[in-house]
Amino acid sequence: MAALPSLPGLLWDSRRPLRRREFDQLVEFGAFHDERVELLAGVLIEMSPQGAAHSNAVAKLAALLIAALGSRAEIRSHSPLALSDESEPEPDVAVVPPGDYSRELPHTAFLVVEVADSSLRTDRQVKSALYAQAGIPEYWIVNLVQGAVEVHREPIDGRYAKELRFTRADTVDLASFPDARIAVDRFVPAP
Repeated sequence: MAALPSLPGLLWDSRRPLRRREFDQLVEFGAFHDERVELLAGVLIEMSPQGAAHSNAVAKLAALLIAALGSRAEIRSHSPLALSDESEPEPDVAVVPPGDYSRELPHTAFLVVEVADSSLRTDRQVKSALYAQAGIPEYWIVNLVQGAVEVHREPIDGRYAKELRFTRADTVDLASFPDARIAVDRFVPAP
């Protein structure tokens, strides 16, 4: 993303964030037809293209979660969450309450997962804070660089109080569904 130009007399501090309602209208009008963007804290952020390891991890994890949770939750891949008036991220995987989302996006999730290689810094800093502020009880970062899963739990004051790391030799349980256990090597490739 390019830096804002330095123009005399222009007050960049007076910028106002894009609101989710406005973003949704722009999407409906086709404003981002050939672009992959998401709204984070009132700012449009370009989404990185997905490589083979990324898309494979998403597909495998989604299938594992569907098998483990059945009808207790809905598994959504690359679908938006309406978290606040200024944020509508599109996590790689979201485990949301069952429901009819044909007229309105989910506003919460039991679990949100981002698969990261080049986006690791953004997922650790920006997305972690965003999901914690929204009260998402559990956030996973599938770290493709190191072949691990970084699990964040217990959102408090805009951050996660508990951070755990699981390797390919481990099994991760879901905080909201403790009986659902997922073997990390089933969806995280070796680095």
